[in-house]
Formats: sequence, structure tokens, C-alpha cells
Amino acid sequence: MSEGWAEKNTFCPACGCPVSHFENNRPVADFYCSDCREEYELKSKKDLMGNKIVDGAYRTMIERLQSDNNPNFFLLNYNPKNFNVFNFLVIPKHFFVPEIIERRKPLSQDARRAGWVGCNIVLKNIPQSGKIFYIKNGKPKAKKEVLENWHKTLFLREEKELATRGWILDTMNCIDKIGKREFLLDEVYAFKKELKEKHPNNNFIKDKLRQQLQVLRDKGYLKFVLRGRYKLAI
Repeated sequence: MSEGWAEKNTFCPACGCPVSHFENNRPVADFYCSDCREEYELKSKKDLMGNKIVDGAYRTMIERLQSDNNPNFFLLNYNPKNFNVFNFLVIPKHFFVPEIIERRKPLSQDARRAGWVGCNIVLKNIPQSGKIFYIKNGKPKAKKEVLENWHKTLFLREEKELATRGWILDTMNCIDKIGKREFLLDEVYAFKKELKEKHPNNNFIKDKLRQQLQVLRDKGYLKFVLRGRYKLAI
């Protein structure tokens, strides 16, 4: 039912054309755009969206992050009583880095697939600009807004190295946590301890943050206001 709803109601966020359903049992993706060739995997969840989405095998997911056929993700959140859609969004594949994939415990020895290790997609580790809503809290978004939001972060695809892209996303998450459109460099530095725990081998966290802010400014994600002050441009 969720796949039928998505095929009927969804357009490609990259170009605006309708999406089509792949043949059944395709291992990677559920939908594709015949115009721009973007591919999408659909995940559905009843009740609240929450902070995590259950996915498949952990090893397979980590391998897919490095591959060319890693799809974008459609996430559908619905009411199981009346099947109304609460939220429907797309997460572009360039927001997928190992840090958003959580390894689950292996299945017990009594399980049919003993030792199998699954994974979760941790939504809270994805910057807000990586969650592009078609429907949010039951209210649909304009098609123009969806298309514009998709194109604002395509610059991330230029960075093929996952570790480097991960640092850009870390910085974007810090900006999200500040919660203001205009912010100070010192407010970004306040996350130094948190980032040091995440990157224990990096002894130059502040330098790294300044570097990523420069990248985000050069890509049009940020604007430089004056010394030590930045503003979101999107």
C-alpha cells in the first residue's frame, strides 16, 4: 500500500517528473525517475517518525555508501488506523555517511538467521537541510519548494570522500543546533568537545570547523557577514 501511494503521489525532487516503480525484488531501490535517472528506496513507518528507521544488513549498507548505485531515501510516516500520511520526505543520498548508520546487535544463536547484523538510519544525525518534506505534520509542501530544497545541497555530491563530507555534515549539524539564521564563530566553537569525542585523532578541531565554514560559504550555503559572524543563505 505504501509503495502504491508513493508511486501515485510522488514526483522526482531532482527534476519534478513522475517516478516509476522498479520490478519487484530489486535489491537496492524501489523507484526511479526515467528522466534524470535518480533512484529511490522507500521506507515506511507507522505512528511517529521518531529518531531511527530500521534498515537492512549493516555491512551491505556501509558498502552501498561507497557505491554509485546508492539510492536516495523516501520516508513515509502514516497513521495505521486511517492510513493518513503524517509525513513524507526524501533524504538525498549525499547526506548518507557512516555516522548516520547505527549497527544493531547480532541476532541470537536461536534465531533463524543467527549472527545476522542489521542497522538503523539515525535521523537525528542528518542535518535539517537533508530532510526535504513533501508533507510535514499532515500539511503538503509546494512542488517548487521541494525542488528548490533539493538543489540547495547538491554541492555535497562533489565531495566523494566520505570522511571529508562527514566533516561538512558535522558542521551543518552544529549550525542546526545553534538554531539561529545568523550566528557567531564562537558559537560553532562551542561544539569543540563534542566533535573531539567524535574525532579523537584530530587535534585541530577549530581549524577544521573554520575550513568547513569556508566550504559552506563558497558553496552558497552560508554568507559571511563580518569577522566571526555568519548567516544562513538558504
